Amino acid sequence: MTLTHPARWLAALSLAAGLSVAAPAHAHEAAAPSSGTILRGLDLDRATVLDMQRAMDRGRFDSVTLTRFYLDRIRSVDPLLHAVIATNPAALREARQSDQRRRRGARGPLEGIPVLLKDNIDTAGGLRTTAGSLALLGSRPARDAFLVQRLRRAGAVILGKANLSEWANFRSSASSSGWSAVRGQTNNPYVLDRNPCGSSSGSAVAVAASLAAVTIGTETDGSIVCPAGINGVVGIKPTLGLVSRSGVVPISLAQDTAGPITRNVTDAAAVLSVIQGVDPRDPDTVRGGNRDYLKALDPKALAGKRIGVWRSAAGDNQEVLATLDAAVATLRARGATVIDDLELAGMDEAGEAEYPALMTEFKHDVNAYLAKTPGRHPGSLGALIKFNKRNASAELRHFGQELFEQAQATTGDLKDPAYRELREKATSLSRKAIDSVMAENRLDAVLAPTNNAAWRTSLTKGDDFTDFVASSSPSAMSGYPAITVPGGYAGDVLPLGVTFFGGRLSEPTLIALGYAFEQAGHVRKPPTYLRTLP
Repeated sequence: MTLTHPARWLAALSLAAGLSVAAPAHAHEAAAPSSGTILRGLDLDRATVLDMQRAMDRGRFDSVTLTRFYLDRIRSVDPLLHAVIATNPAALREARQSDQRRRRGARGPLEGIPVLLKDNIDTAGGLRTTAGSLALLGSRPARDAFLVQRLRRAGAVILGKANLSEWANFRSSASSSGWSAVRGQTNNPYVLDRNPCGSSSGSAVAVAASLAAVTIGTETDGSIVCPAGINGVVGIKPTLGLVSRSGVVPISLAQDTAGPITRNVTDAAAVLSVIQGVDPRDPDTVRGGNRDYLKALDPKALAGKRIGVWRSAAGDNQEVLATLDAAVATLRARGATVIDDLELAGMDEAGEAEYPALMTEFKHDVNAYLAKTPGRHPGSLGALIKFNKRNASAELRHFGQELFEQAQATTGDLKDPAYRELREKATSLSRKAIDSVMAENRLDAVLAPTNNAAWRTSLTKGDDFTDFVASSSPSAMSGYPAITVPGGYAGDVLPLGVTFFGGRLSEPTLIALGYAFEQAGHVRKPPTYLRTLP
């Protein structure tokens, strides 16, 4: 992989902007990472945040030791991965404060736990929010995003910011997922020349490689579940409004949500329990949605459940179909009734409306975000387009900004009747598709493949969508939740995930099913860091 500009120029620019770059640019010259994820006898690759809490409560290690472990691992391993944009200079101070609080009693399962945030989630103070773009190096958010406030209140340590597909992959259809001008190309930790999917690429790669205890990603359509699936970890795309969108660089407030990306379902449940909540700055946040999702963890949850299978989402990809078949066998062995080969009616028509609706929403929502965010940065989408043209050697070196330009050509008016018809169609048809198939078959959830095997990264050709597998759109357009968990491997190396999705606010059921499936198979295995496949 190459950066968009010489490493020396990036280092100078980052230093001038006060950005803490986590690792050098010459990724493929870096030494291979050690497999050492063990801290004081606890394997952090396999441990849950509950295991870490017990270890800290018993004095095995403290938050400062845990945080320092991850900072050291970022320095040693991230040169291979480019998963981290910046580390938090205050992380160790936050860890010390957590250790002091622990003497009076931990506040919950995230007390002292280091968390990486996708770098489109606002943090105030010395930790920048860039969305991966050089245009936002001078941005100075006035306050933490609401979900970051929730994490801090729960005692979590903000470890730093994760790399992402620049502007959450909404700049060019010819882009390479996981690339940003600020940090370059994120690499898949299983095979380094393979793509990590996007746009929450760095979040998924970082947690897969044990660069953080847990991470936060964001999704408009597939940006949590695809990178989680393709990097062998767990991701939850929550019900729209369960997690506040305030302080998150938007694509579309009609579909955007943040959610946890973790190595196991336990951690995802713990994180979602913390980051949910009603936010006065986001009027669409769900009232009455507060739950302790750890209570949903039941290894016997599959027994007696009715689960439909959306098999056609796999196309004719034989590796994905084999993984789906194995998942179905696990469901049946654990007592579930499986209704196979169901279809979701109306999704093609819904998808045709989604794209033009997102164009109008992006212009409106990103303009609003830029206008209210302090600092020296472009103040509108039109100004971003001009910035990229002025800095084309860095920003436009590998691909263009035709999505920006198409969005700029819209009215950006959310009251426009033509736009409102498109949004209504995309949302209502996708909700009807899920609600109908679940009601007609008396389902508790739908199972689908999450992803195909990771493709070889190419900055010149962009993402390879040949034989592409995705099942994110019904949940994304409807605003309903989904959880992806490791399901198998292509060629015994590249991770393949399976997704459970269902109706609005069905997170407790989906988490229970995902946990029971995880415990039945223990599919996940740590990354291999192969430079390429034979």
